[in-house]
Amino acid sequence: MKILKKDLNIHSFLRKIAIAPKTILLLDYDGTLAPFRKQRQKAVPYIGIKEILTKLINLDNCRTIIISGRPAKDIRMLLDLDKYPEIWGCHGAEKITSEGNHVAAKLSFETREALNEAALAARQEGFWNRCEQKHSSLALHWRGLSTREIKQIKSRAEKIWNSITKRKNLTISEFDGGIEIRAKGITKGTAVNTILNEIAFDLPVLYLGDDFTDEDAFDILEKRGLSILVKSEYRPTKADIWIKPPDELLAFLSDLIKVLGENNE
Repeated sequence: MKILKKDLNIHSFLRKIAIAPKTILLLDYDGTLAPFRKQRQKAVPYIGIKEILTKLINLDNCRTIIISGRPAKDIRMLLDLDKYPEIWGCHGAEKITSEGNHVAAKLSFETREALNEAALAARQEGFWNRCEQKHSSLALHWRGLSTREIKQIKSRAEKIWNSITKRKNLTISEFDGGIEIRAKGITKGTAVNTILNEIAFDLPVLYLGDDFTDEDAFDILEKRGLSILVKSEYRPTKADIWIKPPDELLAFLSDLIKVLGENNE
């Protein structure tokens, strides 16, 4: 673990967790709880993560939430747990509660039409087989392609999708392994902001993520909680701490469980 902010006192934050009535733990999925896979449907969690999640979910003083760019139902399938945490999918545009209830943001007719236009263009340009259609976005995945192939497919997609975003209320963002065209105002940052507005201001909040899309969440959480970059190799980030998966990740979450467990007794 490497502390990235000079003024951060990690021990002070852990003491806050130790006495708080509730801690909010926010977790990204791909690249954080699970390694990236060329076949996305096989991106199961790191060994030991399912057991740790089960312990966290069963703690009364911890609200565990997974925030992912994937559809929420896909996360539940990959986790395959007896009991699930809250799962916010599609960058927060939809969620499945811990009780299993599904809630999705309503999209305007214009947004839905624009996403359909983006999907039609992907079919016409011949890269639809690498696209994933979601509730509020369309993602183009290029993991496994060569650098030359990635450059070509990215250029084609950005050319046609940029023409759509100029006319419609959509935006294009890059993630680790692709780009995504989605409705404006739907980010992991807005998801975190929604959660923060639901809770007491003094409750400790942690966010663990790896991707560029997690930087929006790190930004929102600045001075309000602890943001943690989970990545094998360092990159510039707004996070407070950098840990490497899976060993440092497992150690960090295990230590967190100990602190929460002592408070839960």
